Amino acid sequence: MAVDLSPTTELRLYRVADAMRQLGLSRSVIYELMRSGRLRSVKEGRTRLIPASAIREYIALLEREAA
Repeated sequence: MAVDLSPTTELRLYRVADAMRQLGLSRSVIYELMRSGRLRSVKEGRTRLIPASAIREYIALLEREAA
């Protein structure tokens, strides 16, 4: 099965720096959210990655809390 890696393909896993840009949060806040369980992450080797679905879930959590 071929994987489409064209530039228009949405990332499925974000590095911490990418998640920082997506959410507009600092590195320390991203790591604190991961430690507290509010932002899911996975580990591949030594790299911590944040699934795109986890970013969407975190935004939905913030919207629910604001309501």
